Amino acid sequence: MDDMGELQYHIAMKQGDVGRYVLLPGDPGRCEMIASFFDNARHVAYHREYNTYTGEIEGEAVSVTSTGIGGPSALIAIEELCKIGANTFIRVGTCGGMQDYVLPGDLVIATAGIRAEGASLEYMPIAFPAAADYNVTNALVSAAKDLGYICHVGIVQCKDSFYGQHEPERMPTAKMLNYQWEAWKAGGCLASEMESTALFVAASVLRARAGTLLMVVGNVEAPEELYATRPQPDIRDAAKAAVEGLRLLITQDRQNKYK
Repeated sequence: MDDMGELQYHIAMKQGDVGRYVLLPGDPGRCEMIASFFDNARHVAYHREYNTYTGEIEGEAVSVTSTGIGGPSALIAIEELCKIGANTFIRVGTCGGMQDYVLPGDLVIATAGIRAEGASLEYMPIAFPAAADYNVTNALVSAAKDLGYICHVGIVQCKDSFYGQHEPERMPTAKMLNYQWEAWKAGGCLASEMESTALFVAASVLRARAGTLLMVVGNVEAPEELYATRPQPDIRDAAKAAVEGLRLLITQDRQNKYK
């Protein structure tokens, strides 16, 4: 692209600052921890909610850039990262379980998502599916299983309002919110979060690849007694699985000569 050498307005980076593989946590405070799993990690930039480190995995340049909360800021990140050479993205974050067996400490890997957010509508109409990249997803599933983590694979729901989910009774739209929640549960939706569908749709439009790996940190649907035997959720487990998934993907891409 013509502007690859220009400093991007929001992420404050240019071509050469990031690898083509980028992990995307929401929280800027998690970037240093994730980068600790890279080789030769260095801090690159921190502007607004976008904190970035770049290092190497298997000799390949890789980066981690935070996106903040929600679809709009995540889309700014993926747009500007694509402009400076990135083309493969893995969201690594947290979620709330929706099925009673999706418990804190488990991992959820998204195959697709329910577009209950508005940002992706400026890319494609609602009938367009929000689907994760097949190869990225397979690498993440293989990595999670190899590491011995409990891993659920399937559909997630993405919303714009955190409190619309957690305190729907306060909202004038309470009946609609509760009806939709029950419908999504009945359809087998695994978990709720806030960024993946926007990333999936934008990645498709930008001819990039995107996947999602999430740590379950709570579940309002699960019986409380199930929590007693569960370890405290540790986002480092999600980071390890995402990094190992990236390692597998890099190896596969080299074998397949993916550009």
